[in-house]
Amino acid sequence: MSSKLFVFDRPLPTPFDKGGKKVKVSSTYGDGTEATLSNTVVKAVLAYCACKDGSKPGAVGTCRSKGVAEYKSASGADAYHLAVYDPRNGTVLASKYDSNTEMMETYSVGKRGQDGAAIVLAMIPALAADKEFGDNLDAFMSEYQGSFSDLKKATDLLAILCDNVYRRVSDKTCPAHLPVNIDNSGNVMRVSPTHLDSGSFAPNQVLAGEFTILAHIGETVVLEPQKAVPHSDFVGKYALDPSRSLTVYEESLVPNLAPWYVLPEEVVSICAHAQKSTEKSLPMRNFLLRGPAGTGKTEGAKAIAAGLHLPYVKYTCSANTEVYDFIGQVFPDTNGPSTGDADLDRERQELKEMGGITFENVKKLMNLPGLDDMDYDPEGTYKLLTGHAKAGATSQDCMAEVMGRVTDKIQKLCSVKPETANAGQTYTYMETDFIRALKYGYLVEIQEPTTIMQPGVLVGLNSLLEQNGTITLPTGEVIRRHPDAVVVVTTNVSYEGCRGMNQSVLDRMNLTQDIELPAPEIMAQRAMSVTGCEDDFMVSKMVQVVNDMADFCRKNGISDGSCGMRSLIDWIMSTEITGDPHISAMYTIISKATADEEDRAAIVTSVLEPIFAPKRKKAV
Repeated sequence: MSSKLFVFDRPLPTPFDKGGKKVKVSSTYGDGTEATLSNTVVKAVLAYCACKDGSKPGAVGTCRSKGVAEYKSASGADAYHLAVYDPRNGTVLASKYDSNTEMMETYSVGKRGQDGAAIVLAMIPALAADKEFGDNLDAFMSEYQGSFSDLKKATDLLAILCDNVYRRVSDKTCPAHLPVNIDNSGNVMRVSPTHLDSGSFAPNQVLAGEFTILAHIGETVVLEPQKAVPHSDFVGKYALDPSRSLTVYEESLVPNLAPWYVLPEEVVSICAHAQKSTEKSLPMRNFLLRGPAGTGKTEGAKAIAAGLHLPYVKYTCSANTEVYDFIGQVFPDTNGPSTGDADLDRERQELKEMGGITFENVKKLMNLPGLDDMDYDPEGTYKLLTGHAKAGATSQDCMAEVMGRVTDKIQKLCSVKPETANAGQTYTYMETDFIRALKYGYLVEIQEPTTIMQPGVLVGLNSLLEQNGTITLPTGEVIRRHPDAVVVVTTNVSYEGCRGMNQSVLDRMNLTQDIELPAPEIMAQRAMSVTGCEDDFMVSKMVQVVNDMADFCRKNGISDGSCGMRSLIDWIMSTEITGDPHISAMYTIISKATADEEDRAAIVTSVLEPIFAPKRKKAV
């Protein structure tokens, strides 16, 4: 939104505040229309002149194709505005910087004291490439040095400069158009301390003044490995029942931690809570790991199983996941002998034509209400199911009633009369890993339950999420939860298609840990261990890019992709093959971040190229 740059309703700086803002001149792009003095452009041009003659601190220059500027703010003795402008796509970066404390603040165009003059100042190298602007800027500089002895001439020159900038920025059809991308809020991506330390925007050409901030290059921080908990002090050290012995098959399901894996403190904490609460009447056995993609939630669940020395199984949810996907389904031999009940025989035949005896098919056959009805009108649905009202009835009450009815019907459909019991009637119950885990005391990971189309599905499992919970299987068998059974729910609420976790399920989680991207030291250590890369300098810079990308995407509402540890590892391995971090980034971290072409271009310009610039092609 380029209009954010042009402020016409604020007073002009002296000595141009004496006359009107309309001036009877025009730039070559103005079609003869009267020019208007803009506070923002006037301040930027005056700042350029002050920098050029050294009367005020600040500087303007270029960093490769970008314009860069330091602008001394009037808001404080140590306050500077830093700005970077890329004329190729209009990307703008800016920050408020305190040279005393070295603190950074967000720059928001339009707010008091942040009128965009610093951004226009950074645009001057690109603006001056136009002959009209360059010639008039030089002429105005002469008037500036003469203390505006001819104020009318200086005003005319300044008005042409203002009109030139306004027309070229606001009119996309202008042959000398310069794009400027600033959203409605006025907030722009910031120039970060990391940019300063790494010299990302250090100028290679200075047009005016002397750079003291952007030119400063601190020592590149090489991330040192963080002291980690040794695997030998963790694996199997949190067993819930030390006297329990696993079968050979169960031992094969206990995860082995990879040598490169760095144990997060959240994992160790969960294991400690599970073990130390074992003697309590309600031991802690349900845990939620929540965080962005690539932060190691599944690896964390496996590590918890290793620490507790429990077999590990998992179930990955999808939009169409139903209750019986967790509980298991019965598949009777519908070609077997008659049950002796004509109605049941008819229903068995109908179900065979529907695809078999499954929870959904039986529910549909019985014309029972769905989860939508339970969620939106639980009291009405409960009355419809039972024939009597229950004040405060919940979707969980409704689901329990539906499950009970469906289970009873499946048991009847699968049963035969005594006189036909030996006639070959058989049925098969397919036990799920979820039921097996709760029945025999394993750790089960439930992945991405927030993707389920109907959030109420997990409500049907609440009885098993209770520490002493039970559930009746379609076979009629009653399953009681094993005291060692652990449930770890892993989810990413920022994925597209994710929904909120049902509150009754969330309430049954003993601990909820928010897993963010690991600390940079751990990211570098883990990535180098996985890939075998020994270039700690390059990996440290790559970690910086990945973290800056995650920050950029969060601030700009880019949520259709992912950027985390997996992307970092892919990038490092690809770079070892191509030898070019910039090229490899395009096909690993950038391509995964978003499907939007403009957003990808902004990420490349704002985040990637300041640290990993594209290599120059050799002349043929």
